[in-house]
Order: sequence, then structure tokens, then C-alpha cells
Amino acid sequence: MVRHLDITVKGKVQGVFFRKATKAVADQLGVRGFVKNEPNGDVFLAAEADDTTLEMFMDWCHEGPEDAEVTSVESHEGELKNYRNFEVVKKAL
Repeated sequence: MVRHLDITVKGKVQGVFFRKATKAVADQLGVRGFVKNEPNGDVFLAAEADDTTLEMFMDWCHEGPEDAEVTSVESHEGELKNYRNFEVVKKAL
């Protein structure tokens, strides 16, 4: 069964290629959704996959890429959006 999670990652997670690395991991695992930087320095993710895949993805979110320093990861179940792939959301120009 596919579930939707809204995930907020806190810590030193911007300027360390967190979004790019997240997309690579999501693509590898088959997670659909998106990742974006928040103005307050957090990273927000919307992720959809089965329970096992989401568990592996959440484990990765607690670590992040090499230069990241994750202090906390919060997740909440949300309404399924049926994303087609996983995208990095860039800042609006």
C-alpha cells in the first residue's frame, strides 16, 4: 500500500547538496514526490512509496549526504497525491 509522508529535516541541511542527494536516493528507491529548501533553513520533502521503501528513505533522511548535519527529522502522514516522479523544487526567480 502506498502512503504519503510530509517530512521536515532540520540541521545543517542547506548548502550541502541535500536536495540533489535526496533525489538520487529517491530515484534509486522508487520514491515519488519532491524536495525543497525552506526559508528557515529546513528541507521539506513530500514522499510517496510503500511502507518498506518509506522506512529506508526515512533512515537515509536521518543521515543525509556527507556534509549534512541532521539534528531532527519530523514526519506526518498526509493525503496521497499520486506523484509521477521525484523532483527538486528550485527557488522561484
